[in-house]
Amino acid sequence: MRGRVLLWISLSLNLAMAAVWVYFPRVGTDSYDALAVMPPTADTGKVYKTNVVVRRQNFTWNEIESRDYPAYIANLRAIGCPESTIRDIIVAEVNQLFARRRATEVVTAEQQWWRSEPDADVTEAASDKLKSLEEERRALLTTLLGPQWESSYYPYPEHPNTLPLDGPALGSLPPETKQAVRDIEGRAAERRQAYLDAVQKGGKQPDPVELARLRQQTRAELGEVLNPEQLEEYLLRYSGSATTLRGELHGINLTPDQFRALFRQTDALDQQLQLLAGATDAASVAQRREWEKQRNDALQQALGPDVYKQYRLLQDPLYRDVQASVEQSGAPADKILPLYEINRATEQEKLTIRNDVTLTDEQKAQKLETVQTAKDNALRKLLGEEIYQRFLQQNTKP
Repeated sequence: MRGRVLLWISLSLNLAMAAVWVYFPRVGTDSYDALAVMPPTADTGKVYKTNVVVRRQNFTWNEIESRDYPAYIANLRAIGCPESTIRDIIVAEVNQLFARRRATEVVTAEQQWWRSEPDADVTEAASDKLKSLEEERRALLTTLLGPQWESSYYPYPEHPNTLPLDGPALGSLPPETKQAVRDIEGRAAERRQAYLDAVQKGGKQPDPVELARLRQQTRAELGEVLNPEQLEEYLLRYSGSATTLRGELHGINLTPDQFRALFRQTDALDQQLQLLAGATDAASVAQRREWEKQRNDALQQALGPDVYKQYRLLQDPLYRDVQASVEQSGAPADKILPLYEINRATEQEKLTIRNDVTLTDEQKAQKLETVQTAKDNALRKLLGEEIYQRFLQQNTKP
């Protein structure tokens, strides 16, 4: 019984609400319709204008924005946009366009990660291309906005004080991806500096293993925002492993494919070796030797016997000193190896004399002088007098 009473009460309330819903909207609609069609009270003393212009209040940005800059400017003016605002918008758009072109069209020395030294011709060509793009940018803005666009300070965004993200793989990254990379670089720098500050405060030296772990953490974060191709490009240009490899190959001209193959074979080994830096236990020492052998075998296989021989020579400080002296003195490059052989033989002979306990100091001095004279005569004969004198100025060690 109680349920039936509640049911009737509920039905009554629903009917009442339905009646209210039907009645009130109709009254409102009729009232607004009547106001819309009711003619105004006649006033013979007034003259009414019939050419009323109604400005459209609702629009979407897609209806205004255009890839055609003149049309874009016309659309902005059509909605009453102030000229100063139009100028700000167009300058920002053009700057963004040319920033993308700088990142994708200019070939810089940093992009040629396979070279042990920057190519001077590439650097000059990049400078010329940047100058040409800047002239094109300014000419476009002058055409669109007139010369007055330069009346205020409108800076063109230069490369920030960070690693350049340009070239085919990195230059076409979306802005949000580039910003994510910048954020990762910033966090990495903060972590490294915080660690260095902490160890300095504690009066200790930085641990190479901890620094290697920090670099691996940065790599992992970069791998979350870059695809494998982009990450490899980044590492080829800026990683410590690639920088070390370029230093080892100084003086050897490799193709991009050759350097990339070497990097792929040595990078993982280099990371493992860094994590064993300073370890003195027998297992770690044995493991380090094994990885070093694997790395050396990979280099030998990738470079071939002739280039590998040159690579091994480049690891000798004496050979690098001779190479630098030849370059600075202007001697022909084909003199490097014979000069190295002369210097190496001389140093070995001097070492033998110094370690000979049967000789007195006076006898050692005489023999060392004789060896040095023989070396000088051999160098003079090999280089000629003029180049020999320049070479001596670059190589003053006895």
